[in-house]
Amino acid sequence: MSSASPAKPLPKLTRKDFTSDQEVRWCPGCGDYAILAAVQKLMPELGIPREKTVFVSGIGCSSRFPYYMNTYGFHTIHGRAPSIATGLKCANPDLTVWVVTGDGDGLSIGGNHLLHAIRRNVDLKMLLFNNRIYGLTKGQYSPTSEQGKTTKSTPMGSLERPINPLRFAIASEATFVARTYDTDLKHMGAVLEAAARHKGMAFVEILQNCVIFNDGAFDAHVDKKVRDDQLVYLEHGKPLIYGAQKNHGVRMKGFGLEFVSWAPGATPPDDLLVHDVHAAASYSYLLTELESPLAVGVFRAVQAPTYDALMNQQMAAARQKKGEGRLEDLYREGASLWTVGAQAGNGSGNGH
Repeated sequence: MSSASPAKPLPKLTRKDFTSDQEVRWCPGCGDYAILAAVQKLMPELGIPREKTVFVSGIGCSSRFPYYMNTYGFHTIHGRAPSIATGLKCANPDLTVWVVTGDGDGLSIGGNHLLHAIRRNVDLKMLLFNNRIYGLTKGQYSPTSEQGKTTKSTPMGSLERPINPLRFAIASEATFVARTYDTDLKHMGAVLEAAARHKGMAFVEILQNCVIFNDGAFDAHVDKKVRDDQLVYLEHGKPLIYGAQKNHGVRMKGFGLEFVSWAPGATPPDDLLVHDVHAAASYSYLLTELESPLAVGVFRAVQAPTYDALMNQQMAAARQKKGEGRLEDLYREGASLWTVGAQAGNGSGNGH
């Protein structure tokens, strides 16, 4: 009796395998191209089959993303992508589900849906493209636009204070929170990989340039000429040091943060803040106050039970206790039912 031959290993996937045949239609120079390239490059490294990967989006420039990924995908309705993705993950826990949204789609009409997906800790990978403007609808101010921003819908300047997406996510108790930007593929790739490997809600804000309606929105921080002095790179277990000559740092002062400098080449102070992604949410929230310089990297990464796993455990427990059950029984058990029949003589309905 001959033994069965061993199964052939599946061929290793490449970036090309995750690239669809659709023409990419974003404005020339849009930051979305770089984000798409980073995601397509990452996918083969995760070792997850394409048929177990899904991209879900709402409405906006960023929401074209599923068309360009050679995986399953949903282009849904404005702001509702987190809800649809939640249902998808709960119905099929084996899937890896990514959500692609923008500052308008996710934080305006979709703010409520986003909040609940985060607080439930659904096992989703949430990418929020932040360009501080409505691009698809041609340049209106968005929830993240700066106060005083002049746009087509705020000709005398916006009166509103902007939403900080990371504060929103941390206050909603996201278990993974990070920020990266579209002009550093290496940094973006590392952040996206960390998010992909996190079990639970992984929220990533990506600073993304809109060359048409808000060009240079983040240049004061991410332009190559200034980024060394204007970005603090968060690395777990390492002190918060920045600057072209690595002679600036961040430390605690009371309940807040303060900046400190020392001579180039000298030994840094020993009281600098050491980054800890596992610390309490209050620590991560405090880091969002770093705006000049701006903090980028992984702010928080903690473990907690996921909503989808808990829901399926609860369903399994219910089946074990009561059996599979039938939909008809669910309708009839303990319910007040009406039977509609024909009334003799005039044919009208009669409820019993």
